[in-house]
Order: sequence, then C-alpha cells, then structure tokens
Amino acid sequence: MQTQKTDWRAQAASMQFDGRAFIDGRRVGAQSGATFECLSPVDGRKLADAARCDAADVDAAVLAARAAFDDRRWAGLAPAARKRTLIRFADLILQHRDELALLETLDMGKPIRYSRSVDVPSTANCIRWYGEAVDKIYDEIAPTADTALALITREPVGVVAAIVPWNYPMIMAAWKIGPALAAGNSVVLKPSEKSPLSALRLAEIALEAGIPAGVFNVVPGYGHEAGSALALHMDVDCIGFTGSTKVGKLIMQYAGQSNLKRAWTELGGKSANIVCADCPDLDAAVRASIGAIYFNQGESCNAPSRLFVEESIKAQFLEKAVAMLPGFQPGDPLDESTVMGAIVDSIQLQTVLGYIESGQADGARLLSGGTRQRIESGGYYVAPTLFDGVNSSMKIAREEIFGPVLSVIGFTDLEHAIRQANATTYGLQAAVWTADINKAIRTARALRAGTVHVNSYDDDDITVPFGGVRQSGNGRDKSLHALDKYTELKTTWIKIA
Repeated sequence: MQTQKTDWRAQAASMQFDGRAFIDGRRVGAQSGATFECLSPVDGRKLADAARCDAADVDAAVLAARAAFDDRRWAGLAPAARKRTLIRFADLILQHRDELALLETLDMGKPIRYSRSVDVPSTANCIRWYGEAVDKIYDEIAPTADTALALITREPVGVVAAIVPWNYPMIMAAWKIGPALAAGNSVVLKPSEKSPLSALRLAEIALEAGIPAGVFNVVPGYGHEAGSALALHMDVDCIGFTGSTKVGKLIMQYAGQSNLKRAWTELGGKSANIVCADCPDLDAAVRASIGAIYFNQGESCNAPSRLFVEESIKAQFLEKAVAMLPGFQPGDPLDESTVMGAIVDSIQLQTVLGYIESGQADGARLLSGGTRQRIESGGYYVAPTLFDGVNSSMKIAREEIFGPVLSVIGFTDLEHAIRQANATTYGLQAAVWTADINKAIRTARALRAGTVHVNSYDDDDITVPFGGVRQSGNGRDKSLHALDKYTELKTTWIKIA
C-alpha cells in the first residue's frame, strides 16, 4: 500500500502563527506593545509578528516562575508524578509532529524531512528520557560515626533561565528544559529571535500535558534586550546558554555582575575530522564527513568543518567527496526529497558568502560550490562548498562559519595533524578514522575536545554528555550529567543523642 505524500506547501499556506510570549500559562503581547517580524528563510515571506520582550516582560516571567517554584506546585510533586507529566508532554509532542516540524522548517529553513524525522522525535525523546530518569536517581548517606546521620540530597536550584540558538530550536530547548523541569525547577526560556515559533508552541503543549502554569515560560525577543535582562536578573538562580562564544562571554560577565547565578555555556566550535590512510572504510569516512558538514546547511556548532586527510589517500577521498555533492544541492525545504535547505536569514547568508570570498582570496582551491542558489525563491540558499589546499592560518580554517563550507587540509604526519587540530580556541568535537586501535586511542586522548568519535561522526545519543572545553563552553547538556547543572547539593547533618 503506497503512502500518500503530505502536501507541505498547502499545510504551510493554511497555518496560523502566534508570536506572543507565553507567561504564567497565557499568551501575552510584550508590555510595550513592540513586535518584530518573523521572516521565513524558505521564501522570505513574513510568518508572524512576535512579541519583542524586554526587561519588563522578563520580570513578569521570572515573577511567575518564582511564584510557581516557591509554592511547590511542580517542585513539590513526587519525582514519579513529574515523570508521568513529562512523558505525557513527550507523547503530545509526537502527536503534534507535523505541526511542529512545519513550524521549524518555515522558521529556520531546515528540510521538512529532517524536521519531522530528526528534530521532533529527538525533542520528544529528550523530554521522555529525563522524565524516565528522574525517579531513579538516589541521594546519598555519608559514612559517619554512630553519633550522626549525614544526608546528601539534590534539590532544584529554583528559577532557571535558558537561552537557545536558532539552528536546532526545539532540540536545544529540550536539552535545557528536559533536565531542568525533571529536577523540579521553573524555567524561563528565550528562543532566538530568528526562530521563536516552535518554542512558543512547546510551552502550550507543556501546559496541556499538565505542567502547571508559571513553571515553563517563553519570552521571545532580542539578545541585548530580553537575553541580557535574563542574565542580569537578580531572581534567576541559574542560566543555561547555547550560542556564540562572544555572547557566552557576556552571559558569564552578566552572571557575575548580578547575583553570581550559575552560568552554563555551550558555545562555538571548529571541529577537526582526521582521516588516516589506514581508515577501515574510506567510503564510510567520505559519507560521514560530507553528510555531517552539510547536514542542517552546515549550521551546527559541532560540524566537522576542518577535514584533515592523509596525503596518500587525499586525491581518492576528494574524488569521492566531490561526486557526492550533487546530492546536497539546496532545494525547497518543503519538498520531502530536499536534503539541504535554507540559511536562516540574510545576515547569516552574507556571513557565509563572506567566508567563501575570504577562502578564495587567501589562496584556497575551490573544488565545488561557493555561490548563492535559488535566488528566484526569495529565500537564502548556498551551494555546498568544498575547499582544498587550505592551511591552518587561513580564516576559513580558524573561524566558525556556521554554513555549508568544508576546508580540507592534507597531512603526512599524524602528530602534526593533531597539533593543528588542537591549534584553535575551541574544543567541542573531533573525530579520527583509523583501523589501528592503539592509534585511535592515542589520538582520541590527544585531541582537546568534549567529544571524540572513532571511525564515525556524530553518532552519539541522549545517554552521553555533550559540551566542550576551552572557548567551546563549560558544563554538559544531555545524559544524567546535565542534572548537575540544575540541582544543588545539600548536606543535612543530624546529631544522634
């Protein structure tokens, strides 16, 4: 029986968008009445006017979150009760799969095939995983003399602020709100002004699932207005931020200037992918390297944008890589056959094109791409771009591009390749491809990154932590370790007479 294809264009044309904030269980406009336009990178059309929240709206959201936390309407529930509600939240996310996928695609440009098959299920899985985990985590009893009983317990920190980027709006939100809500906190989420719509809809779905009003609030707006107000707020106990290193440094400063709130950051990356001549499966290495850099239009903080290939196999590798690129040409994100969609907005488009120009000016050899595509659509598209002859001094090898641009660097000595891979301010992710397990282990240990893949790239899941070292941030999202960010340890020392 043949499955009928969804007419995503027709669904998009009939959708109604609500850009108002979600505070204390209700949709509200900004107190100032200000709005900003949500424009679709798919075709440049206006989707909605979103509430341009500022400090006054942040105050209202934090007040609602604090009231919800203090009266224990969520934090006071048994972990098993919170689990049931979070599982219901995850179930409802899947029930709204098509709607949420379409919001994600229209708002930030990724192909509908991935919004529906990756982003929505990953979001639901994250919420479900933390819901399932929270009633299986035990506190501790310290070893003491018979004259005392010492309890070491985890408690929610209180009001958590979360600021997430535009490249994976739902998934990044889930990575923050999943563990924060499971631990019993109240949350104020600020999505990127470039992609606020799916986060706002998630808040409504959370309320429907049974998360009480005030526990999960969403304030759309600009970073220098709503974002800074959250980071500086004296009644926010913790802030989790994913975004650029430049803004991450400001978040840390604001946390110190205000109430010394905990500040956790997941920032930029310039990830190195090292392919040795003894790679066990060259075709698999090519597929993973090309697929990972062009997935999500290259708009991933952990994209393997620096590809180190041993010289003896580089020509063969590049021949195979270039042959794959026609399959990654940008297309209509609402077409289910499209693999690479639109760049998020005109600003990012110009940034990516500027890096391509820089690579050519610095002497890198352009093997494919390098041009804007589908101009007639009104959207923002760039061809998958591949540079060879790159050296580590070039701008395209040093700076995070956040676009579909791959820089290939040859090497003859693995130790030298490792030194080049580590010669960056970042340290988010890396990979090495080799059939020699000893070489793999030595290289993985030498690479300064939060995650190192061996003979794969980006194959991990919710069970392992994600985050970086150096200027790629501090703290970890995903896994049980993420709960450390949103809980406080308390010691209760009981004297026994």
